[in-house]
Amino acid sequence: MADDLSVVNGARVSFARRKDEMDDSDEGLIGFLMRARHGTPFEHNSFRFHVRTPIFVAREWFRHRIGSFNEFSMRYAKATDEFYVPEPEDVRSQVGKPGAYSFEEVAPEIAEQTREELRAVYETAYDTYQRLVEQGVARELARCVLPVGAYTEFYWTVNARSLMNFISLRAAESAQREIQRYAEACEVFLAEKMPVTHAAFVKNDRTAP
Repeated sequence: MADDLSVVNGARVSFARRKDEMDDSDEGLIGFLMRARHGTPFEHNSFRFHVRTPIFVAREWFRHRIGSFNEFSMRYAKATDEFYVPEPEDVRSQVGKPGAYSFEEVAPEIAEQTREELRAVYETAYDTYQRLVEQGVARELARCVLPVGAYTEFYWTVNARSLMNFISLRAAESAQREIQRYAEACEVFLAEKMPVTHAAFVKNDRTAP
């Protein structure tokens, strides 16, 4: 539900003009709008993503109050037994102060121990959840035992301007590795649906208009 022409027509309506096809001058216009940070023409389109992610990633995602969200509810539906276990190379240590730290790999045995302990916690938590539900405890209360590594899913509807803002922040090296990968995946769709806009975004040092 998005294309580069939506940006062009969003800008040219100021002059009571509308186009049905892109040409070279329109690519130049998009580049100018991006550099000058004239952002509103990038808002007249829509991307809708169906996202499945661990709860801790979703909570970071929802901090971006630049779109519309509807999330799976564990009040109404039974929680799944799927949880996030990082790959060994993604188990890392934090070095430095908050806001200015870096990450380093841990020893292979620590990585595997971490994965095993996460699995054990998840299994215990889900067994407890199931037992409470079977005993008649409301799902909205029984869900309290589930950790943030449990998977959730949601719809996210967002325009290109807000999507670029999300990507610029969450695909950055300073973002948490897990959400970086989701931001990178979202960027693939931006590049596919709006290649001229994406090229201008990259050329503008990935700064959203």
